[in-house]
Amino acid sequence: MVWMNDPHAWIALATLTALEIVLGIDNIIFISILVERVEKAKRNKARIIGLSLAMITRICLLLSLTWVMGLTDHLFTLYGLDISGRDLIMISGGLFLIWKSTHEIHASVEGDRAVTAVKGKKAFGAVLIQIALIDIVFSLDSVITAVGMASHIQVMIAAVVISVGVMMISAKAIGGFVEANPTIKILALSFLIMVGVALIGEGFEFHIPKGYIYFSMAFSIGVEILNMKMRKKRKRMVDF
Repeated sequence: MVWMNDPHAWIALATLTALEIVLGIDNIIFISILVERVEKAKRNKARIIGLSLAMITRICLLLSLTWVMGLTDHLFTLYGLDISGRDLIMISGGLFLIWKSTHEIHASVEGDRAVTAVKGKKAFGAVLIQIALIDIVFSLDSVITAVGMASHIQVMIAAVVISVGVMMISAKAIGGFVEANPTIKILALSFLIMVGVALIGEGFEFHIPKGYIYFSMAFSIGVEILNMKMRKKRKRMVDF
């Protein structure tokens, strides 16, 4: 525990924890939307288990640093681009996010009867498997960030545990807000498509700064919250 006497390690812990929380926002949104397929009584349990899976995945990846960093070594060349294991995971994860988000938007907008019928019967395990799959993608990006920022494995693990703890506390509130506001859900799904596109871009060495995506997400949600307040005000005036 020598790192505890190092002030630089504490600065790295605080910075890395904040970054882990920011990088986990899209993960929380994805989990919140997925657990709507689970019975209402089990949704919070699914959120906790899903985020626990994310924490375990990240810690396991951190403990296998050699393997993680080896993923950046190129496997083959495609149209002049060096493709690595990390690139393949990013591309696959991006395609999965785009497919899943588009499927959810279609179900929400069109009111797909087949999807609605399955909703109550959706296997709890099937949702957790989908969460686990996308957690691998989100965790890989997060772990590589952690490796680049901190020198001590204990600091990295502590940052992951703290950030996931914060996400567990806020996940229910975020999930309830998304569930109660269909327009926010559509916005969130649209941004998950953007995240999927960004992941595919990363896989092909086209880097889109996450800050742009998060800013546009925050701006759009801010505008939608103003619209929601305006609609409620108009409704009160009509009722009056």
